[in-house]
Amino acid sequence: MSRTIPLERIRNIGIIAHIDAGKTTITEMILHHSGRTYKIGRVDDGTAEMDWMDQERERGITITAAATSCDWQDHRINIIDTPGHVDFTAEVERSLRVLDGGVMLFDGVAGVESQSEMVWHQANKYRVPRICFVNKMDRVGANLLRSIDMMKKRLNANVGLMQLPFGAESSLTGIIDIIEEKAYMFLGELNSEPREIPIPDEYRDMVARYRRALIENLAESDDEIMLAYIADEEINVAAIKAGLRRATISARIVPVLCGSALRNIGIQPVLDAIVDYLPSPLDMPPIHGFEPRSGLEELRYPDDNAPFSALAFKIVTDPFVGRLVYLRIYSGRMNSGAVVYNAVTGKKERIGRLYQMHANDRLEIPEIASGSIAAAVGLRNTSTGDTICDTEHPIILESITFPEPVISVAIEPSSRGDQDRIVDALTKLAEEDPTFKVQYNQETGQTLISGMGELQLEVIVVRLLREFRVKAKVSRPRVAYKETITIPARAEGRFVRQTGGRGQYGHVWLEIEPLQPGTGFEFVNRIQGGVVPREYIPAVQTGIKQTFAEGVIAGYPVVDVRATIVDGSYHEVDSSEPAFKMAGAIAARECVRKAAPVILEPIMKLEVVTPQEFLGDVIGGLNARRGNIDGIKSLDALAVIQCYLPLAESFGYATDLRSISQGRASFFMKFDRYQAVSKELADSIMEKYRIGR
Repeated sequence: MSRTIPLERIRNIGIIAHIDAGKTTITEMILHHSGRTYKIGRVDDGTAEMDWMDQERERGITITAAATSCDWQDHRINIIDTPGHVDFTAEVERSLRVLDGGVMLFDGVAGVESQSEMVWHQANKYRVPRICFVNKMDRVGANLLRSIDMMKKRLNANVGLMQLPFGAESSLTGIIDIIEEKAYMFLGELNSEPREIPIPDEYRDMVARYRRALIENLAESDDEIMLAYIADEEINVAAIKAGLRRATISARIVPVLCGSALRNIGIQPVLDAIVDYLPSPLDMPPIHGFEPRSGLEELRYPDDNAPFSALAFKIVTDPFVGRLVYLRIYSGRMNSGAVVYNAVTGKKERIGRLYQMHANDRLEIPEIASGSIAAAVGLRNTSTGDTICDTEHPIILESITFPEPVISVAIEPSSRGDQDRIVDALTKLAEEDPTFKVQYNQETGQTLISGMGELQLEVIVVRLLREFRVKAKVSRPRVAYKETITIPARAEGRFVRQTGGRGQYGHVWLEIEPLQPGTGFEFVNRIQGGVVPREYIPAVQTGIKQTFAEGVIAGYPVVDVRATIVDGSYHEVDSSEPAFKMAGAIAARECVRKAAPVILEPIMKLEVVTPQEFLGDVIGGLNARRGNIDGIKSLDALAVIQCYLPLAESFGYATDLRSISQGRASFFMKFDRYQAVSKELADSIMEKYRIGR
């Protein structure tokens, strides 16, 4: 089957931003102007096509990343509309991993917000070239130049300003193109084209100044522009655009546009900029991976004739077709019905049907080719981050890393009939969201679900009821505390049982020492002379790991510890793997108790935006919740409070803040680090653990 759209005319992009910056609105406008849809959905009305989940329409926010595609100027644009709420950061993470470019939105009034910084750094992590769109320029207080200044200071962005607003706030009627030195009036009707008008006299000097600044910036970032600039040659529009494209793809400059998505101002220029400045798959470096058997590095180029390789970046349970696996194809092509190889699991699977997705609508297609994003049915053993490839040319591509959950709740079915269904439903939901974890606590008999925040878990519980028809009771949120040690320690673990016949004998000496935060668990074998036979060492390690996972002083996982087995003994007849596993567990518990253990609690980075008149009350509320104020900034009539707050004290803060500020303050919160709790709080946590047992 021949390719209908050349690779150089494909753009794989994501719309990314802070919550409520207008991502879904601009996506709806893009789809309308490109002819993909005929009716524009509104977020406020709950009619946005990209927010297809019931909860998205009810809450007015994006919860899951939705994929679609459209055509513009003979180019195919594959779009992923991502969530802005920090609880759903995994959706942004996996989308950026597979995209070639991004459109970053900013609120023209708020400028660079906290989640803006977070997604910007995520884009940096995956080296995603991007353009910026300063949205909501029609709102009172919108200021393009202030937003750009914030981009430079807070994001360290090298900004290339391409447009200026024509009019201000409610009188915004158009934009001025700095590169082409043209002004465009937007009439407001949805199907109308922008009308070119002469640049008003009062804007001419400003346009000339910013055009000169853009060329000078390009000269510092692009060799061809620099040579022309030094030679004092005229740099025409085509040369500026070509230079800006090279600088954007290499992430040396970020072009900035402006407008109002809700009022349909500046949308067509954004589509033009996506085509003109963001990369095609051919502009991106080849994807790196390694051959699973030899471990040698491999490269895959975006070529239809190369061996097939694709990354599974999202799993969705569809009520009509079953398990959908979203794929980004990096090389080669594959037909429906073909057998592929999962290089991570080492298993072959058969692709059933292939679909081009538009939110939750599906268009069946016979084939997928390099550079495309599609969904497949039939990959039952494929998980997020797995590599699907040609059976004869296996490769494992770089996977996707996700943050660990920081909040848990206990969940139980409301009736005995829901018992089996809830297990199946939670398994499917955990497959969809890598930051959602399900655990069964042997001691309490409870099922714990964990995630990134209260909203994420609330959405999960509602989905259980609506999609899976499972009624469940949920307890109060539980903080994911951890345990660690502060000094080295040494202890003996001896397990001896004699009950008639063959006995059980395991004996080890263990040393533990603290590691740097975030290191996790390390095991070292320093046994010499065979005092503990080699075949029993893995059992000792298993016993230590299980003990650390269950916790020692308060029932929470022990982290950032190196455990070293240094000595021991065995019995030729009575020693066994279970005995050494028990010996390792006993030694681990004794070591932790001797090593000055502490309890760690998750600390959240909090940013509160409040009108100045409520500043004192908001600070007082944070202090009462053990908040540590890091700084306060003034933003006209608003104050921005930066604070570190224990997660345990954050529950119910949204309600309290609304009450304090008459509903006018807002906040953003993300996980920052783990930190040792005070002795009083540690004693309280351990006492609850002892009572619970």
